[in-house]
Formats: sequence, C-alpha cells, structure tokens
Amino acid sequence: MSKYTKKDIIRRVEEEDVEFIRLQFTDIEGNFKNVAITASQLDKALNNDCMFDCSLVEGMLPTDNADMFLYPDLDTFAIFPWRPQQGKVARFICDVYRADRTPFEGDSRYILKKALEQAADMGYTFEVGPECEFFLFNADESGRPTTSTHEQAGFFDMGPLDNGENARRDIVLTLEDMGFEVEASHHEKAPSQHEVDFRYDEALHTADNIMTFKLAVKTIAKRHGLHATFMPKPRKEFSGSGMHINMSLRKDGKNVFDDPDGENGLSREAYYFMGGLMKHVKGICAVTNPIVNSYKRLKPGFEAPVYVAWSTLGANTLIRVPHIRGEHTRIELRSPDPSANPYLAIAACLMAGLDGIKNKIAPEAEVRYNINSISEAEARLRGIEELPTDMYQACQEMKKDSLMRELLGERVFTQIYDSKIATWKAYDAQVTAWEVESYLYKI
Repeated sequence: MSKYTKKDIIRRVEEEDVEFIRLQFTDIEGNFKNVAITASQLDKALNNDCMFDCSLVEGMLPTDNADMFLYPDLDTFAIFPWRPQQGKVARFICDVYRADRTPFEGDSRYILKKALEQAADMGYTFEVGPECEFFLFNADESGRPTTSTHEQAGFFDMGPLDNGENARRDIVLTLEDMGFEVEASHHEKAPSQHEVDFRYDEALHTADNIMTFKLAVKTIAKRHGLHATFMPKPRKEFSGSGMHINMSLRKDGKNVFDDPDGENGLSREAYYFMGGLMKHVKGICAVTNPIVNSYKRLKPGFEAPVYVAWSTLGANTLIRVPHIRGEHTRIELRSPDPSANPYLAIAACLMAGLDGIKNKIAPEAEVRYNINSISEAEARLRGIEELPTDMYQACQEMKKDSLMRELLGERVFTQIYDSKIATWKAYDAQVTAWEVESYLYKI
C-alpha cells in the first residue's frame, strides 16, 4: 500500500514551501541523475508527463528514442534538509518509461522490480540490509578531493582520534530527517573509514535508500570541508570499503531462512539460497564489484573475501551467517562494494539465491577456520574456488553464467559487458607510477 497519494504530495509541497522538485533516476552505472522542475509543474510530474532527453545518459544507445518519461514513485518523496528552508528542494525517485509508455529495459530500478516479481511468483518477499562503508578524506585548498588524512583512528574509536565524528553525526541526523531509521554508525578499521547501517527493509526501498544515502554522505561531508568517497580501495595500505548485503526471504510474514530444527538453525531454503549464491557469485561480480578498483580490495590480508566459502564462525568468509536466529535470521554476502549500482547488485543476489532454491543447490561444506590464511595452492588442493582477481576475469565469468543474461536481457547485458571490457583495456594500457619506479632506472 502506498504511503502517499497525489493529494498528500500537493499538500506537503504547499505547506512546506517547496519551490523546486528533483526528479531523480539512476543510470546503468549506478549514478544518480535528475531533472529539476518548479512546484508549478508538480501536477504534470504527478501525471507522469515529464519528459527528458536521455541521449547522453549512460545506458542509452544511439538507437533509443531520445525522449523518455519519468514516473515519480510517490513513496520516495523527501525534502532535502541541506537545502534552503525558504523555497525548499524536494525529490522523487523515478522509473524511466519510453515514449510509448512502456518501461525502459535499461532502467536498473525496473530490472530489480522484475527480479522481485519472480520472487513474488514463488510467494517470497525479499528483505535487504546493507552495511555501507566510505572514506572521509581531506580536500585541498581548491576544494578538490585528495586521499590524504591526518587521522589514525581504528575500529569503533571516537574523538579526538576520530576526526570525522562530527561529519558522521551530521550525516546520521540528516538521514533521520529524511525518514531513515539509522541503527548504528561507527568508525571502521582504516583511518578515515566509516560505516552507517540503516534498517533492514524491502529490497526496492533499500536500493532507493542506498542511492539517497550516498548523496547525503557526499553532500554533508563537503559541508565539513571533507571529501566522501565510496571508491572500494582508495589507499593500497588500508583495508577497502565494502557494502555487505544482508538478505532474508519472507513467506506469509515468516522468515523462511529460520528453522529451529534445522542444522545451525537454518532452513533448507536458507542452504539452497546460499548454494545459489555460491554457484553464481563469480558470474555476478561484474555488477557487485563493477569497477577496476573493486578488485584491489578483494586481496588477501585486508579482511575482504578472496575464496568462495561460507561460515557461521568466520567473519572474513565470502558468506557469513550471523548467529542471530528467529525473525532476524539472515545471510550476509561480503564481496559487494559501494561502487555497485544497488538495484543491479541486489537483483543479481536475489536471482542467484532463487536459482539455488528452484534447483535445490546445496552449498559446499561450512568452513570453520580462517580461510583467508591459506595459500592459493592450498585452496586449489581443497577444491575451493577463488573470486575473480580483476575486471577482465569478472567479465569472462559473467559471460559464462546465463543468470546475468537472463536478469539483464540481451541488450543491457551486452552493453554492460562491452563497456567493462573497454574500461579494462583502457586501464590495462596505462603505464603506472609503480612501473616507472620499478623499471625506468633498472632497464
């Protein structure tokens, strides 16, 4: 059931003195875009009649009709707390429709909706809780971002060691003003690294919240003279930033992963869902870890997962099953990072898990030791698979796995694959400072 009606929106815009409204949508790379309208155009927007020229938006092809419509999701209406209090600025998150009023297949929000419909056909609703990490670095004298910091704080430290404490506090307050239920926030392991956790929710709402969260974090950090980045591995000597995805399925209002009589208190569906994730995790890496830098994080020695394994004990395994049971039973996938398009990442996780349930894919045996401490050779002897080590490998794994082609459709799949291969080739052609330093004077 919708939270807002058109009348509710019109009344709030009048009562709150909203002057500008941003119609936001997400491109295929996971970047927020928007078209701004004045309050005088609200009726037009609410009637789904706001058209935009999409020809230069990532994810559109030259063959696309440049004119598309933005359909506001009324339940995403929010007022930006950081904008002026007279002549306020509000927003909707929108779905993208073609000129013929059919959903645009390259709209990542639409791709997630299709995956959720498949879950609904099986009687499930999908709930997700993200753990979003980010860095707060210094800006230079011109306000441009750097990777420098004077901070040396670590896990759960507080001020004065935690120089970003005030910025993080304002981020949390801003999110709460926008309707978020923030459960916790804290300093992470690396200097200047932070985490904010918000409430578990239905998958589409969670994906919307991740996009809003990233916008709010960057905006508030800038007000504190800092630069917030969701780049997975901005400093080689620091642990990278992840976006762990906690997942559960509900059926008839009950958490279907919970079974007090099952092994480890888990149901057969929970094990099959894990089995599907483990089967497809390499194939979905190109969307859960979508940039070249993503694979600098997935290296031994920095607490990020490297091998395809699960555990109820090991905090550093690819899949972790937290000890809590009952209605809070969940499966945590630890490989995704915050550069991912959340709609595509969540959709890919869901499709992988559903495939596991449909085909009763049992996971490999639980790992009850620190798997990240073993060598690659030992892992091979034990038959343990590795995650892709670079973008090129991830693309080849995606190409081999029919799941991503099914989820994205041929057109979007090909576009994402070709774009990432082109990015990899551009990266691979670079002559880096490391190469110059290592070879210039020796050879």
